[in-house]
Amino acid sequence: MQPAQPQLTRGIGLVAGISINVANIIGTGVFLKTRVMTCNVEDPLIVLAVWLAAGLLALVGAICYAELAAMIPEAGGDYVFLRRAWGRLTSFLYGWTVFAIMKTGSQAALAIAFAIFLNLATGGLLGQWQHEFSLFGHTLTLGAVPAVALAAIWIVALINCASVHTGGNMASLLTVLKIGIVIGVGAGALLFATGDWAHLSMSGAAGSCEGVQDSARGGLAGIGAAMLGALWAYDGWNNVAPLCGEVRDPQRNLPRIFVISTLAVIALYVFINAAYFYVLTPQQIASVAADSSLATQVMQVFMGPVAVTLMALALVVSSFGALHASVLSNSRVPYAMARDGLFFGGLARVSPRTHVPVRAVLAQAAWASVLALSGSFDTLTDAVVFAAWLFYGLTAASLFVFRRREPDAPRPYRAWGYPVLPVLFVLATACLLFTTFVATPKQALVGVALMLAGLPFYWFWTRATGARPTGTPGLPS
Repeated sequence: MQPAQPQLTRGIGLVAGISINVANIIGTGVFLKTRVMTCNVEDPLIVLAVWLAAGLLALVGAICYAELAAMIPEAGGDYVFLRRAWGRLTSFLYGWTVFAIMKTGSQAALAIAFAIFLNLATGGLLGQWQHEFSLFGHTLTLGAVPAVALAAIWIVALINCASVHTGGNMASLLTVLKIGIVIGVGAGALLFATGDWAHLSMSGAAGSCEGVQDSARGGLAGIGAAMLGALWAYDGWNNVAPLCGEVRDPQRNLPRIFVISTLAVIALYVFINAAYFYVLTPQQIASVAADSSLATQVMQVFMGPVAVTLMALALVVSSFGALHASVLSNSRVPYAMARDGLFFGGLARVSPRTHVPVRAVLAQAAWASVLALSGSFDTLTDAVVFAAWLFYGLTAASLFVFRRREPDAPRPYRAWGYPVLPVLFVLATACLLFTTFVATPKQALVGVALMLAGLPFYWFWTRATGARPTGTPGLPS
């Protein structure tokens, strides 16, 4: 009789799960995007309304995911939901896109951001070190900034090779720091800066708006562009889904994790943005340099020059926390694919000591490192926004498939507002996809091309391994 294969363990509690999702959402967007959004719509009240609307859209998505996660609490999240609702091909293309660029590219970007902000915090010390060496007759240059970015990826990967309980505790610590930063900036601005709520009635139309295209200013186009910026800052609201198989008491905790974490971030985002407009006029915000942080400009009003270093350190913590949470969550997608025979088989192995898919974690780190060194991740991640929201919409639409196909299946949590809110989310997603395609057709087509590039690999794995999904009996694969 063969010994049982090691399995994932349910080591993530409610607080750790909320922390992981909050850490996934709060990155650098809330400190940077308001400048561009003010240029887009010019009116600060509309900017605040867009932040709220984008948050509510993410919340509706989270409510849809909560029902799916409580019903199917398996490792892989969206990948599993899509496989059971729409079939193996759809789920494979999602998993392929996640591993090839969507999440690994995001991790590369976060790691580079971490190194850049650390360089700023140290007064440019990292940027001063570069080393040239020859390789096969070619002269290569290695700088400290990319080296630190690679180190961040691998440090986070090694942390996440420990037990999921350790990863959850680290996420909790980093999330407390990130929430403290957001509250600290907002509260500091309201308590110590000289401001005026009359700024909310002013316009940012006369701002310099460096780097913002005229076509994205004013009218519906401006609101759409601002919405995209806010949604980018909220992205990650569903990133606890791949960890469904490792959450304790999943039927009870998963819905709470999705809803509480999203509500918390909405409150934090609206709070800090209100503080921005209290301290600076819309015109001043719209005139902030493109390579500067709005939060830094606000802090300088009441802290002086030291704000530059402190905000750089805050962004170091925020980017590192988002990187950690992303690596922890999204490594479970290649693990789930490999378990189904639709990816490299070794990635389905779980460590008998830590009960973590260590090989999947390390494979993800290796590919993120390649993307970080290539320098192409920004272009690629911009391109897959279209594909990402296509999958978000399909996942939410899975609710209707399961309600029809499995009307009597146990549903510990039922999406509030069904079917109206899920329909609104799917329609909003369709509108977002349409506007993205119209506004940036080249990026949208590149995103679709990157997604479809996985088809030859799907053909190979389904035929070479005879892959069959390993879904729960009684549920369609």
